[in-house]
Amino acid sequence: MKHFTALFKQLDQSTKTNDKVAALVQYFNLATNEDKLWTIALLSHRRPRRNVKTTLLRMWAAEESGLPLWLLEDAYYVVGDLAETLSLVLPKSESKNDYSLSYWINYLRVMNDLDDEEKKIRVLTAWHELNTYERFIFNKLITGGFRVGVSQKLMIKALAQHANIEENVIAHRLMGDWSPDDISFQKLIHETHPDDDISKPYPFYLAYALEETPETLGDLQDWQIERKWDGIRGQIIIRKGEVFVWSRGEELMTDRFPEYHPLAQILPDGTVIDGEILPYKDGQPLSFNVLQTRIGRKTLTKKVLEQAPVVLIAYDLIEWQGKDVRQLPLSTRRTLLHEMIKQFDTQGIILLSEIIEAPDWEVLKNIKEDSRAFQSEGLMIKRKNSPYKSGRKRGDWWKWKVAPLTIDAVMIYAQRGAGRRANLFTDFTFGVWEGDQLVPFTKAYSGLTDKEFNEITAWVRQNTIERFGPVRSVRPTHVFEIGFEGIQASPRHKSGVALRFPRILRWRKDKPIQEANTLEDLQEMLQHYQNI
Repeated sequence: MKHFTALFKQLDQSTKTNDKVAALVQYFNLATNEDKLWTIALLSHRRPRRNVKTTLLRMWAAEESGLPLWLLEDAYYVVGDLAETLSLVLPKSESKNDYSLSYWINYLRVMNDLDDEEKKIRVLTAWHELNTYERFIFNKLITGGFRVGVSQKLMIKALAQHANIEENVIAHRLMGDWSPDDISFQKLIHETHPDDDISKPYPFYLAYALEETPETLGDLQDWQIERKWDGIRGQIIIRKGEVFVWSRGEELMTDRFPEYHPLAQILPDGTVIDGEILPYKDGQPLSFNVLQTRIGRKTLTKKVLEQAPVVLIAYDLIEWQGKDVRQLPLSTRRTLLHEMIKQFDTQGIILLSEIIEAPDWEVLKNIKEDSRAFQSEGLMIKRKNSPYKSGRKRGDWWKWKVAPLTIDAVMIYAQRGAGRRANLFTDFTFGVWEGDQLVPFTKAYSGLTDKEFNEITAWVRQNTIERFGPVRSVRPTHVFEIGFEGIQASPRHKSGVALRFPRILRWRKDKPIQEANTLEDLQEMLQHYQNI
């Protein structure tokens, strides 16, 4: 546990990529194989199930520290992180032990079958044996909220250095449905068993956002242009007579999309297609909101499938006839994909991604600006001779999105952030005018600079009207420009609308609140995009 705690400190306190990778490599060099395996699992979001209610943890910590529960709750609102709050209020522990990370994880998992009093004894025993920072890690594990500032990409880079294996090989081995309960570190990282998991996808190739003018890319004829669809990026895999559907987030989603199941009998074994899972009906793509109606449902009724049918817009062919074809040029893979769809009747389940033709970049700009008329977010620009790489690589694949929709709104509620920003107000609710009243319509928490967050925090403290737990109602004073990718009707919201990916674009200090947008403006925007 001490090695893992030291690693967590280094990762949490460093902002430099190379330092984080070096810390991970050092940890992997020192840790046992069992601890390495659990570390990989934790950093790739394979956490043990939470088995103690947080209300009980708060009560036990209050009793142990001698604090009234209300004071602990107030401390939690200030700190912003329950695991950290509990570790700080508990009395200092004099006990020391050298138990491993895997020991404490198994210690927690045993509690699944215990009653609350037995759980309390076990938790208090752990708190007495761990120092403050180790308690923090233990509390993170027990609350199920374990997060650390390191991406899976950095972990893969560190593992590749530690094991002396190529990064793309490590990335491939970490994908799939595995658990520390059914695999060892040696088997996961070092052993090659191509038939052990026929469902394994390839690491996705991700595009960078194009921020410069497209003319900087050179001759337009060197590039393949497609629409950027607003669905779920996924891979469809057919191997050994079975079909598997993976999302870009490494989630196996086969059961959620029964439309794709017939492909196991249609397409040959050894086929892997990269594309967009898109809601689609009557020859037209639907909004992402339609797809959301079936995401996360445990049971897909006939009505849901009829209201939100999907297709796969096929972008790329990355395995064909059992061979990895990622190193072939995009133009060659595109030809193979086109011939495959022509040869095998996919019954409308798979549609070939349309290639957009334009004589020059200027014409393409106009095509891009018209993207929302096609329920598209913009364009994808891919170099025709590019291989299919792993992860986000700069140079060959670019996403060129339309500018966000915007609305000017008034901040009416503020809430503290979490973790490092627990002492700052960073989460805001915004309203638009309906007559002389401000109606809340969205929340946003990103887009301001650190300086601006400090400034607005000082203002919130001096201009709070009411408090509702961690939320403060503030005097309507400040206008912010809110950007978003889409808008849809929502009976669950007081305003009647919901925004897709809202974020703060800028603080409009030049604008009085009377000039903020109205609910009627939002409704007109909604009507416009519903009629496109």
